[in-house]
Amino acid sequence: MRKIKVWDPFVRIFHWSLVILFGANALIVDDDGKLHIWIGYAVLGLVLLRMAWGVVGTRYARFSSFPPSLEAAKGQLMDIATGRRREHAGHTPLGAWMIYNLLIALLVICVSGYLMTTDMFWGKEWPEELHEFAVAWAEISVVLHIAAVVFESRRLGTNLPRAMVTGYKEVHSEQTSDP
Repeated sequence: MRKIKVWDPFVRIFHWSLVILFGANALIVDDDGKLHIWIGYAVLGLVLLRMAWGVVGTRYARFSSFPPSLEAAKGQLMDIATGRRREHAGHTPLGAWMIYNLLIALLVICVSGYLMTTDMFWGKEWPEELHEFAVAWAEISVVLHIAAVVFESRRLGTNLPRAMVTGYKEVHSEQTSDP
């Protein structure tokens, strides 16, 4: 087994800050209060920074290192179904789809939440309905993300949550699948 540096400090701080802020807004903070709005702005700022980092950041943080690919995702599902253990240094193909899904969902949440505060959309139902749908979608996605991380950690024998804390991922094989 060898350790490889995968997640840089920005990615790790982004990830855990987003966990805390989204969790607070979804589960703790009054959604009619000012704090909810300010946390939403913080989430938007984080997502925009992550998008920029996805272009100029370190190797595994760059979007080019985990492009969305239906073929690769089907391949990963086939690996799971057949018991094949293919390790990925960075995001897996299914993980890549989840990252893009969550970033888009968070942008929709932030933009629709902002629209609800403007005079132009005050009293209109669709921004609030879109906001609530996107929040529900993100919450479902988060649960699926956590379940997938637990499943893949057990299936591959790699502690993925620890890697998101330390930045280092332990891989069993000398070769890992990477684009």
